[in-house]
Amino acid sequence: MGSANPNLVELRDLKVTFDGVEVLHGIDLDVARGEALGLVGESGCGKSVTWLAALGLLPGKAAVTGSVRVDGRELCGARRSALEEIRGGRIAMIFQDPSSSLNPVLSVGRQIVEALRLHRGLRGGAARAEALRLMDMVGIPDPPRRFDLYPHEFSGGQCQRLMIAMALAGQPDLLIADEPTTALDATIQAQILDLLNTLRAETGMALVFISHDLGAVSQVCERVCVMYAGRIVEEATVAQLFSEPRHPYTRGLFDAIPRIDAPRQRLLPISGTVPNPKHLPEGCSFSPRCPRAVDACGRERPPLTPLDDGRRLACTRPVPLAASRRRIPQGVMQ
Repeated sequence: MGSANPNLVELRDLKVTFDGVEVLHGIDLDVARGEALGLVGESGCGKSVTWLAALGLLPGKAAVTGSVRVDGRELCGARRSALEEIRGGRIAMIFQDPSSSLNPVLSVGRQIVEALRLHRGLRGGAARAEALRLMDMVGIPDPPRRFDLYPHEFSGGQCQRLMIAMALAGQPDLLIADEPTTALDATIQAQILDLLNTLRAETGMALVFISHDLGAVSQVCERVCVMYAGRIVEEATVAQLFSEPRHPYTRGLFDAIPRIDAPRQRLLPISGTVPNPKHLPEGCSFSPRCPRAVDACGRERPPLTPLDDGRRLACTRPVPLAASRRRIPQGVMQ
């Protein structure tokens, strides 16, 4: 691409409101061409909502404001026809449960062919040949024999591979993977992560990997955004975040991971739960659960501020570097 802008997607002050309750509080985020970005955080932090909002996939009761630009083209408030040009073509998305994303009454080959017809105009023999190529690319054994099978005749891992094949049908510049390994066992998870890495290398597409699994994020991503209660609270490279997590919430996520290289000891969970969006604290949303919080944290909401090392952090009392350099549990980052 000849664009001088290195960013493929730019989100600015993206906000989402459901029935008058704001659940996403001004997300500023860039995705560069070809990069792999991770979004991590507990369930309910806004990871999936961010990208569903960006692609116009939220239900009608959701009010979305802000700016979503793809190659400089504004999507927020755009016509449905403009969104459909982007969805599946420029940006594709795969979801957590592949079995519920595939149509149970259509053969998998027909579903891939339909995606090829919609996004690339392929029909007949050319569409079938390309569908077989995609099935082979994502590791489906003997594609010609399995082309006419139905989703229930495939394992969970194979269904996820088929979803990836459908996503690739439009030759997207960005693939959004929304917890694609959560429903799979550990061995199949590793295979899907390897597949995503291979496809990125072969196609040059960018990847947004949404997960609560820090180990998976470390294997596929270059940069990570940590989300909490509808905000980004820390953004850093994988190397920075995994060696020196500075936000108390990020540190807590690492402390809650069991260590296989240490004596048996009680885990250190983060106390409490993610707050209800209707009743957010006045100041920092994490302050009621934060071991470093002081009175001011409950009154003042810290902005997401660039630091000298290149990361962005939203915290008035970050974890000191000496403490943040505690060794991350073995197996989380490889």
